[in-house]
Amino acid sequence: MRTFWFSGPAWSEGVEVYQLDDTPVRIYNPTKTVGDCFKYRHKLGMDIALEALRLYRKRRDFDIGTLLNHARICRVEKIIRPYLEAML
Repeated sequence: MRTFWFSGPAWSEGVEVYQLDDTPVRIYNPTKTVGDCFKYRHKLGMDIALEALRLYRKRRDFDIGTLLNHARICRVEKIIRPYLEAML
């Protein structure tokens, strides 16, 4: 298990709340997860970040605007954009 620190919008954006046995569980949505993978690519590995982007690109609910918004919040928009353009 690894611990990562977030602050401000990077912490609060993209959170979805689900109920599991009457307990609210906060989980980041797929676009925020892709942004986080690119933000922490040096710790996780670029292969993980690219695989996350590939898997998200295949989803029916793929939304480039939301993805770029979360990439902007994670401060990786300039990093993720060339990979995204190559996939489109």
